[in-house]
Amino acid sequence: MTTRLRSRLAAGIAATALLGLAACSSESKTPLANVPGPQATVGVEHAAATQAPATVALQPGNGAADASPKGPITVSVTDGTIGSVQLTNPDGKPVKGDLSADKHTWTAAEALGYGKSYTWSGTATGANGQQVPITGAFATVKPKRQISGTLNVGDDQTYGVAMPIALKFDNKVIDKASVEKALKVETSVPTEGSWAWLDDKTVHWRPKAYWKADTKVTVTASLYGTSFGGDAYGKTDVSSKFTIGREQTVEGNTQTHRLVIKRNGQVVNDFPASYGLDSDPGRVTQSGIHVAMEKYEIKKMTNEKYDYRDVPVPWAVRISNNGEFIHGLAASIPSQGKRNVSHGCTNLSPANAKIYYDSVLPGDPVEITGTNQQLSSKDGDYYDWTLTWDQWTAKSALK
Repeated sequence: MTTRLRSRLAAGIAATALLGLAACSSESKTPLANVPGPQATVGVEHAAATQAPATVALQPGNGAADASPKGPITVSVTDGTIGSVQLTNPDGKPVKGDLSADKHTWTAAEALGYGKSYTWSGTATGANGQQVPITGAFATVKPKRQISGTLNVGDDQTYGVAMPIALKFDNKVIDKASVEKALKVETSVPTEGSWAWLDDKTVHWRPKAYWKADTKVTVTASLYGTSFGGDAYGKTDVSSKFTIGREQTVEGNTQTHRLVIKRNGQVVNDFPASYGLDSDPGRVTQSGIHVAMEKYEIKKMTNEKYDYRDVPVPWAVRISNNGEFIHGLAASIPSQGKRNVSHGCTNLSPANAKIYYDSVLPGDPVEITGTNQQLSSKDGDYYDWTLTWDQWTAKSALK
């Protein structure tokens, strides 16, 4: 075979091969670049394998035996969402709860009972598409004792600018910090204030300075489920919404023998008065900021030490728990404005006492000056304003 013939044969074989390749390509309707290959399949399988299963967290944890019935009681899921969840009480009834919009958290919407067992059930779906169960159980604490609290302020009532908020308990509080954390005071205008423990059963809240007039106040004591220490817990929550009224202050000077009533900073009355006899320590009216507590159209006064019993006096306003009142007394009118002759009370004429009586609100301050005896803690409740702010805040269990 000649060289020229051999070259022509090789060219024909090559052309035939090219035509075969072209024919195969023209029958395929999908470009080769878009045909899934072995490498793409391996990538999808690897991505699925790296997606995490759902992780479920319970609060209280599974097996907890002394959970607080007020919570928090929650189920939370990471790397997934909650499909269904139910917390069941011992009677088989579901506890009300709320599921978050992203379905990551469920939170109980009602308090649980003391000394009861609860069971979780439900499912969560992980990012890998697989379901995991929500299971578990816990028990709430069983108190040895339940303690109740009572507030001194009532709903929809109006009080004076010196009114303290008093919360009294029917048993001794051991863990004062725990209880104080459960107390909240909210005001319609910014008001700096603090709780102070006056004894083991009594905690008061007062502002640093007198309340601003017309302040709206909400006090909440979330006592249920709160530890009082010594295996004692709160029995029920208590709360109140009230209003601070107009600003009225009373200034009583035992040396000038006057009682001045100011409203919103302006003098509205200036009455002659007679205070406790200065020469007898047992009869001296005590100096300091008193607080109007209650009032009586007629109050029968008794002091066995000074040999009088059930003496009726008109228009009496209690300003401390040591027996001090502002009241009317016709018999002392000749001394009013001139000398002090009472047994510790502030005497006004019955007519002037009625004017004050009609104007007073519980919580109005009465500022007495001029004597060498000071109102103090021995005089019972509402001596709050006799303490400096530093002394007051030092009585907080959270300082």
